[in-house]
Amino acid sequence: MKVAAGLTISIDYELTVKGGDVIESSAKSGPLRYRHGSGKMLPGLERRLEGMAPGDERKGEIPAAEGFGTEASLPTKEMPRSDFPGGKMPAIGVVFAAKGPSGELIQFKVIATAGDKVTVRLMHPLVGRDLTYRVKILSIDPPSRPGAAPPLPPGVVETDLEEVTE
Repeated sequence: MKVAAGLTISIDYELTVKGGDVIESSAKSGPLRYRHGSGKMLPGLERRLEGMAPGDERKGEIPAAEGFGTEASLPTKEMPRSDFPGGKMPAIGVVFAAKGPSGELIQFKVIATAGDKVTVRLMHPLVGRDLTYRVKILSIDPPSRPGAAPPLPPGVVETDLEEVTE
């Protein structure tokens, strides 16, 4: 069986900023298991895994546009001028940092101003950065039937509680 949409894939992997830091690695978090084509993986990496089989290994580069995107591909938001420090109209091109609803750091760049409104582009910290990857396909499983329980992890045994005795 080869990697294709709808199949459950398990991989060992490492994703780095080209010439820089490790972003994610199965050496730290363990193998990654995901449903191929469900949008949970970087599109550029998913495309590079298509057609691979268990045991296959590959490494290469993912251009910024296929990883976390380019600045132009990121979403924009309109905000009131009063949300900015001192209520002053910020200059176009200035990047601000704030805390999101869950306390995470959010960066945004001013791209337009009009009256009391400021249009900002929400910035991902890795936007515009080329990536490198290393991956090994560990397993490929067919899709489960609708309503079926997910497969049990290795070493886990299913037990009927009515049959358990002391």
